Amino acid sequence: MTAKLKKNLDLWIRKLQAEGRYFFTTKDAVLALKKSTVAVRASVRRFKSKGFIVSPVRGFHIIIPPEYQSLGCLPPEQFIPDLMNFLKQPYYVGLLTAAQFHGASHQKPQEFQVVVPKNRKKIKCGSVLIHFIARQFVKDIPKLDIKTPRGFVAISSPEATALDLVSYPQYVGGLNNVVTILYELLEKMDAQKMILATQFVSELSSLQRLGFLFDSILKKKKFALPLFNVIKKRVKAFVPLVPSASKKGAKPNDKWKILINMKIEADL
Repeated sequence: MTAKLKKNLDLWIRKLQAEGRYFFTTKDAVLALKKSTVAVRASVRRFKSKGFIVSPVRGFHIIIPPEYQSLGCLPPEQFIPDLMNFLKQPYYVGLLTAAQFHGASHQKPQEFQVVVPKNRKKIKCGSVLIHFIARQFVKDIPKLDIKTPRGFVAISSPEATALDLVSYPQYVGGLNNVVTILYELLEKMDAQKMILATQFVSELSSLQRLGFLFDSILKKKKFALPLFNVIKKRVKAFVPLVPSASKKGAKPNDKWKILINMKIEADL
């Protein structure tokens, strides 16, 4: 790498920052600096070694401003939209991370959870760990755009978040934690919007479980009713409240066709 290229890259990165942009791709740099891909990659590696740049995926580079040097990355909500655009994948921020944005999380999740159409490996960016969770209908899930210092990030609506929490309890600390979060999330939820959110749930068992929790545990019948109206003529078989737990001795709930195979001990 020549000193001239290093200087040019430094000036170009400063220009991006002045414009409020804190990421670039290898292709962007090649076009802007009119250098070869090999030369640009070598120059980027030099800046990475000094902690000025981090690359969570090949070809996508984040510029780390001084205030985030200790983090070793930008906060994920500030670059996830650009990263997912680079990867050409629809997404939304979901589960525990979405619950936190909605003010319904006791503590900050250790992972930043992003829902995508296909499985992807976790990404580590400095001290930031991003967990990708695959599900269907990502484009259609009801979302909200939350403003960040770098733009907007898409998060699941409170109602869609509730359904995801029940659908993926293994990623959120188990069903007891789900119930605790639901209790706090209810303040942001709308019973009628639950109907829209249910359209994109492929497993009726998730609606059964969430309806049972609203109805029998949280005593919020106005949120349970829209779910019951969806499943009452479609569900015939009983499902366990906790799929991974034994069904031996489980008490049946006829209304929701739930086998209660776990005692809920949520922090309400």
